[in-house]
Amino acid sequence: MVEITRRWLDQMVVGLNLCPFSSSVIVRNQVFYAVCDATTDAELQQFYLTELQRLLETNENDVATSLLMFTQGLEEFGDFLDVLDWFQQLLEQAELTEHVQLASFHPQYQFEGVAADDLSHFTNRSPYPTIHLLRQDQMTKVLAHVSDPEKIYLDNIKALNKLGRREVEALCPWGK
Repeated sequence: MVEITRRWLDQMVVGLNLCPFSSSVIVRNQVFYAVCDATTDAELQQFYLTELQRLLETNENDVATSLLMFTQGLEEFGDFLDVLDWFQQLLEQAELTEHVQLASFHPQYQFEGVAADDLSHFTNRSPYPTIHLLRQDQMTKVLAHVSDPEKIYLDNIKALNKLGRREVEALCPWGK
């Protein structure tokens, strides 16, 4: 699971420059990969809180960011979004939104209001249901050097469209 996720990061996220901030933390081995086999709400909550604590208590030079990958129970995109919303609520209840933000990736990711066959969905399609824990202060620092952050997303869509459906689906066979 971790190896396949690393390959996705190398080929898609870094390889296509979908996230211009990711290569430095990947090269420096500062990404923590956490695999969750939980099946109950209590186990999911404990996993999430443990990983939040790990990120917040670890020096950012050792762990800059964490990817939480889920092995079961979140195959349906709607179920995944429910857990993502729940995790966001837990983050807010713990008053940690100034320290951590969540990003989401899923094999069947689909942006609301966008045609189901649009290639833009592949910007957030990953091999496994994944929640990315990002340090808020790091995001603030890197975005301070970006004049138009929305342009990153638009450039990603252009890059995927330029590659074409066949190539994008070959890089992300789980997202067909």
